[in-house]
Formats: sequence, structure tokens, C-alpha cells
Amino acid sequence: MWQRRAFLKSAGAGFIASLMPRQLLALEGNDLVFASAIQTASGGYGAVLLGERGDVISTIDLPDRGHDITVSRDAGRGVVFARQPGTFALIFDASGREAPQTLTSAEGRHFFGHGVYSPDGRLLYATESDFEAARGVIGVYDATDRYRRIGEFPTYGTGPHEMLLMPDGVTFVVANGGIETHPDYGRAELNLDTMDPSIAFIDRRDGALVGQLRLDAGLHQLSIRHMAVDGKDRVWFGCQYKGSPSDTPQLVGYATMDGDIRLVELPSAVLSDLRNYVGSVAVSADGNTVAVSSPEGDLLVTLDVEQQRPALVETLRNGCGLAPDRTGFVATSGKGEMIGIGGAERQPRQFDFLFDNHLLRI
Repeated sequence: MWQRRAFLKSAGAGFIASLMPRQLLALEGNDLVFASAIQTASGGYGAVLLGERGDVISTIDLPDRGHDITVSRDAGRGVVFARQPGTFALIFDASGREAPQTLTSAEGRHFFGHGVYSPDGRLLYATESDFEAARGVIGVYDATDRYRRIGEFPTYGTGPHEMLLMPDGVTFVVANGGIETHPDYGRAELNLDTMDPSIAFIDRRDGALVGQLRLDAGLHQLSIRHMAVDGKDRVWFGCQYKGSPSDTPQLVGYATMDGDIRLVELPSAVLSDLRNYVGSVAVSADGNTVAVSSPEGDLLVTLDVEQQRPALVETLRNGCGLAPDRTGFVATSGKGEMIGIGGAERQPRQFDFLFDNHLLRI
């Protein structure tokens, strides 16, 4: 858990000096710090740094809609990735010493909204699309050289979305959604009949494929999109179904590095209310509970990872962002709400901006 003390150590004195008195007071009064992409009241886009009580610590402008954020404690930097298929990623320096740096996707590539740093913060990895070849790649950027793009690895699939670094610090896990897009056709999904989603484990040192897992062939239209790792290194994932709206496949499952992949059986009423769409996945601080969200169904669900059944079902209009706090989860919505669920003790907050799909505890 990166609490305020660790955040301040990384951000440095420059960050403290850059804050207005009200912002400094907010930071001092909060122990956990969260970040999210937002849409502002004026219709613009940005990212916000929030204390656990919902105090706004700082904001930054974005050129267009952002999606997920990744942060390196060691590098003292964060990255906001554009919503897929997007062409920018904005690097920000929490210390305020340097102006934000905007990365533009390489020719023939676009970003897919997610990425991670290497454990030492020297490299940034981003999920990207080689759209002419309809294949996913992981773009590799040198954070010590103004984020110069120095190479790429295959994701061994099409339409990669979220990627995580496993607790071993060596292995990436990538959710290949299986959906082909091309900038000439905007967000149109071009291969729904031939989708091939998968979970790929990839060695970050050389890009070698460690293992790849797929669900049953009859579920080829179940796009795997978002993930979180529990206390036993199981990769929990959430799916979005692209087949007939009358179908109700299971949407949540887990995969392991030793080759197991399975969907858990959610009750039909819960499944129906998820509306074939899981937008975010998070695991609790103790690793024993997983939470999933559906902005399509206005639903938040927590599951005990051992019992693999719902522990809590709660409604939040357009709710999607999820992150663990000490005892439960913080959830945010596209309506500007922030609430606690699953044991979190906090008062609901309403903001004058709208949260995007993901919430990061940093």
C-alpha cells in the first residue's frame, strides 16, 4: 500500500511547494491517495489526485479523454493513457519540477488505455495495436531518456487491453480482448465473428511467451478486458460479451500461471444485472476479496475469492472505478460520485466532475 508518507517521499519537496494551502491541508488530512481520469464540468478532460476522504489534492489537463493511470514510486512519475484507440499518453511529474510530457503513439500504432512501469521505474510498457497487422504489441519506452520508444513485444493476440506486472516482477499478464479495430473506422469492432480473446503471460525481459490461456471455443465472443491479482497470485478477470444480447454467459473468472482458467458461477439475477459488461476489476488490500463493476448495469459486486460467490451487490449509477482501501473498496462513477463498499467506512461524496472508468490507489 502506497500511503501518503511514501507518496510524499517520492513526490519530493517540489510537489509540496507547488500546492496551494487548501491542497496542502487536504493532503495532510488523508493517508491514502487515489487518481483517476475525469471529464470536467466544462466538458474538458483531465486527471485528478484525491485523498481518501475525497479531498481534491491536484488536477492536470488532458488533450482528450483519458482512461487508466499508472504510477512509478521509484521514478516519481505517472502516466495517463488515452482511451482506446488513442494516440496520446501524458507523463506527469508529481513533484511539479517538470512540465507534463505528451507521448504520441508510433506510426502504425495506437494506445489501448493501459500500461505499467518496470519495478525500478526505468521502463514504461504500454498496450498498443499494430492496426495494419491486427495484432497487439507492448510498446517499450525508456523513462530515463524522455520516454523514447526503444522497442516492442507481441501480446500474442488482438486487441490487448489491460496489462499487469505479476508479483514476481518479471512476468506480464495481458488481457487480449480479441477485437480488431482500425483508426479508419473509429471504435468499430471489425471481427466479432472471429474474435479470439486470451490471457497471455509474457516475460518482460525478452518478450517471450510464458503461457497463453483461452476459454472454451464457444465463448470466443467473450472479450477479456480487465484484471487484478489476488493474494494467491490468481489473475481475476472481467469480460464484455459481444454476442447476442439475449445470451447471458458468465463474465468473471480467474487464471493462473500454471495453466488454469475458469469462469465462476454468478447467480442469474446478478449476471443479468451486469448486462454483459464488466468495466473494472479490483482486489482488496488483504487479497481475499475481488470487486467488479458494470457501468452498463449500474452494479457493483464483491466476491469472496475462496467461496467464489457474491458477498455484496450494490447499485451505483454508471459506477465503474474501483480501488482497494484498507478494509474494502472505493468506487467512483461517471456521475461524479465516490462511495465506499465492501467494508469501507466513508461518507459518499459528489463532485462537479465525472470519473472515467478506472480508479488507481497510488
